[in-house]
Amino acid sequence: MVFERVHVPPKDANNSPSRAPVCGIFVDFARASHRQRSRTQAFKQKTRSTKLLRLIDLDFSYTLSILDLPPVNEYDMYIRNFGKKNTKQAYVQYNEDNVERDVQTEEIETREVWTQHPGEGTAVFGGSESIDLSDAAVVPKVDTPRLSSFLRAACQVIAVLLEENRVATEPSWNPRAQDNTLHFSDSSSQLNTSLPFLQNRKVTCLHASQVQRQTVVSVHGLPGKAFAPMLDSRHVLCVWDIWQPSGPQKVLVCESKVTCCCFSPLKAFLLFAGTMHGSVVVWDLREDSRIHQYVKLSDCFWTFRTPTFSTDGILTSVNHRSPLQAIEPVSTSVYRKQSFVLSPFSAQEEMSGLSFHIASLDESGVLNMWVVVELPKADIAGSMSDLGLIPGGRIKLVHSAVIQLSDSLSHKGYEFWGFTQTLNVKFLPSDPNHFIVGTDVGLISHGTRQDLRVSPRLFKAHQHGMRPVKVNVIDFSPFGEPIFLAGCSDGSIRLYQLTSECPLMQWNDSTHGRAVTSLQWSWTRPAVFLVQDDTSCVYIWDLLESDLGPVAKQPISSDRLVAMTVVGEPEKTSGSFLALVLAKASGSMDVQFLKKEWVTPVEDEQRKLRLLLQEAL
Repeated sequence: MVFERVHVPPKDANNSPSRAPVCGIFVDFARASHRQRSRTQAFKQKTRSTKLLRLIDLDFSYTLSILDLPPVNEYDMYIRNFGKKNTKQAYVQYNEDNVERDVQTEEIETREVWTQHPGEGTAVFGGSESIDLSDAAVVPKVDTPRLSSFLRAACQVIAVLLEENRVATEPSWNPRAQDNTLHFSDSSSQLNTSLPFLQNRKVTCLHASQVQRQTVVSVHGLPGKAFAPMLDSRHVLCVWDIWQPSGPQKVLVCESKVTCCCFSPLKAFLLFAGTMHGSVVVWDLREDSRIHQYVKLSDCFWTFRTPTFSTDGILTSVNHRSPLQAIEPVSTSVYRKQSFVLSPFSAQEEMSGLSFHIASLDESGVLNMWVVVELPKADIAGSMSDLGLIPGGRIKLVHSAVIQLSDSLSHKGYEFWGFTQTLNVKFLPSDPNHFIVGTDVGLISHGTRQDLRVSPRLFKAHQHGMRPVKVNVIDFSPFGEPIFLAGCSDGSIRLYQLTSECPLMQWNDSTHGRAVTSLQWSWTRPAVFLVQDDTSCVYIWDLLESDLGPVAKQPISSDRLVAMTVVGEPEKTSGSFLALVLAKASGSMDVQFLKKEWVTPVEDEQRKLRLLLQEAL
């Protein structure tokens, strides 16, 4: 409600002199009512909008990408970099009526066929369509062992022919340039020791494989003068095939002086060696040459293989602390007939060849047994646990047992000699549980790996002088007889039976008192063995021809003989052979192939030898 005050001006006094001014309040009810209705309507709209906003939720109805930049492929990048000028894109379309396809070709006709080798049954091929079995090839029956034997012989002949061709085309070296055939040999050859890395190196040891009997390893000492920084302080070992004398098959290096070595008892793909520092090292000859060092010498690259595993990386409590004198494989399958296969390193032979032990003997009378282990996978980065394993190697040695021989070497009447030094060890081929050990007091110890009681415990000579005698070398018969030979430093040679303490035969003056440095049985004749003394003289014994002394003698005076080993192959299909590998002081190495009379066995030779030994009892 509005009240207004109105002022009315006075009229002319002359016209109304007697009227006074009037004041009052006016109310505009229409405008007030209109404003009231407007406020009520606004309040209702606000209330309704508040309730509706609780039920309404806004959402995006459309999304717009301001920038869309897909990845650029190689072709678009090429076009962007080099531009589109002077370029033209074209395509070729096959089957033009199907233009909606990116690539369209004619339908390819196919047919399923199959074949198998070696064939089984009368059909060796077929297909999805029916075939006439009468037209199928008939598979002949294949004699696999005979085929394998033929291929082995053929491969060996081919390798020898290639070797002869190589020798004929290389006038720098000829294996027969110097004919040094001995009077008891039919022929001879010379291994190529004129290689640069073998110059001025003397051979200290020779060893032949028991199974691959054409394989020989030679140990070479330090060079007399500097040659190459990488090789001057390392000893070198060479693996030879006597049928391929132009060069070694493998070249190995060792930091320490090698005193003894041996191959694995089956295929010769592992080589073990003992060192002057008391460590045992092993080389895996199957390893890829790329993980080893190579040097270019005389326009030819030579790979020098470092040991795959060394016992220097294991605890010293189980390692040797004295120089090693002998290292021998221990396996029951050494003399078991092998099943030959095409590959020289088949999976079957490799797996069976690793199921054996290695025995190492030091001069203090400690005999350690090692288990040869092949890892399932090689680690090129090396192993954190096997510190003696080369990166990329798979063969390692695990210590199995230790045998102290000092107690078994004590014998009544020999205590005053004091410390006894052990020189060599051999295991009985028919029963590797038994072993014999040669000493520097003329005694040979007999023991077992399980430390069982044996009889006799010691082997001795018929008569014993006041001066101790060293048993330099011992060797078991390879024909299954429990007999062995012993060569001594006083020149005496003894023939023992494993069940008798005293020798069956003893020869005291066969070498005129010169020390026996090498002694080995023949691989082809049970009654023949070969001897070397320290005056570079070689003797051949044939017990069936004479049991009083050697039947042949050959002094070598031109170049002093330092090492000898015997190689032979009695099962060779083209004929047996027996050869001597001789190492000279000058570093040269000869192969002497003996005459047939020393190679071919006589009728019932083993039975006659057995009768001779029974008479000597």
